[in-house]
Amino acid sequence: MTSSLPTLELPPFLKKSLVEGHPWVYRDHVPKNFRAPSGTWVQARAGNWTGYALWDATSPLALRIFSQRQPPDERWVAARVASAWALREPIRQQQQTSAYRWIFGEGDHLPGLTVDLYGAYAVLATYSESLESIVPWVVAAMRDTAPLQGIVRRRRGERDEETGKIEALWGELPPRDLIVEEHGLRFRANLYEGQKTGLFLDHRENRYYLQHLTEGKRVLNLFSYSGAFSLYAARGGASQVTSVDIAPGAAADARANFALNGLDPDEHKFVVADVFDYLERLRIEKRRFDIVICDPPSFARNKEQLPQALKAYARVNAMGMRVTEPGGLYAAASCTTQVSPDAFRDVLADAARQAGRRFQIIHDVGHPLDHPIMAQHLEGRYLKFVLGRVESIW
Repeated sequence: MTSSLPTLELPPFLKKSLVEGHPWVYRDHVPKNFRAPSGTWVQARAGNWTGYALWDATSPLALRIFSQRQPPDERWVAARVASAWALREPIRQQQQTSAYRWIFGEGDHLPGLTVDLYGAYAVLATYSESLESIVPWVVAAMRDTAPLQGIVRRRRGERDEETGKIEALWGELPPRDLIVEEHGLRFRANLYEGQKTGLFLDHRENRYYLQHLTEGKRVLNLFSYSGAFSLYAARGGASQVTSVDIAPGAAADARANFALNGLDPDEHKFVVADVFDYLERLRIEKRRFDIVICDPPSFARNKEQLPQALKAYARVNAMGMRVTEPGGLYAAASCTTQVSPDAFRDVLADAARQAGRRFQIIHDVGHPLDHPIMAQHLEGRYLKFVLGRVESIW
């Protein structure tokens, strides 16, 4: 079987990282004369190392390595899907959480593919046209593994007038008013039009952690989207939560989520504004909060944008620290892959300097259980969450 696969000879210096299990080979490391349709299985060699990969004809990432032992087939993929399901068993045991990431690409040995679970509905997303060849195998494996009612895919192209950003792969389409639980809180999951696959699931444990610190506090949630951090803060007993997002729809969704959980949205504030402009207004008005949460969208899509992203993170976090009461807590997050955990801490130190404050880190975490990272693929760690105390300089 393996003899029928196209073979690619890779530079010998790649052998060490490939032996360790790194799943990527970039286009400038493959023979320039190789031609094959995207989604072709190939046998790759570097010295005496051999691996089996999906070829992509257009992406800068030419090869995604799946196995070092055999060309993956339907049974191989089914085993990976089942393994990922087993890893998330502790989440299902909580009984009050029905939304989480089932498959996290490289971290679950299915590079370039993610699946998020919302109750009985799975949302699949691919990040390369080469992955199309294994989508039917993944769908079949999910059907055999979990009691699902429907599997949909997040579109990579233009949205459809009827189904928005999703298309059906199997079973029924999810209801537009789908409700999921997270640590006992209820959320409307907009799978048709929402960001990511519907909700931002990766901060689930960070939201839960922060909830226990909010009693009696005035909380400011920046880039609040549908108000997940705000909702946890309110359930934790915050005296008032102010949620700020530039999108009017996000504010409406946040208010709806408050009402869904029996919390009066009129007791809190939902501000539609540019975060930078709003923070400047707070500074001028000398208004401060006991806890400030800053979880902006990614500021860089590639390494070339990294210097600009670091400046933007330093600026927004400096502005956020200025409106945090001395002795108050400041939670900073980054989902920019190009910004490492060390670089992010450096950014926060620079932000504190710009703000004329000291920042005392008390909690510093990365990915939750449903976003595993392979030790040899640190590029997979994109999420940073740092909580600290903001102090006056003394």
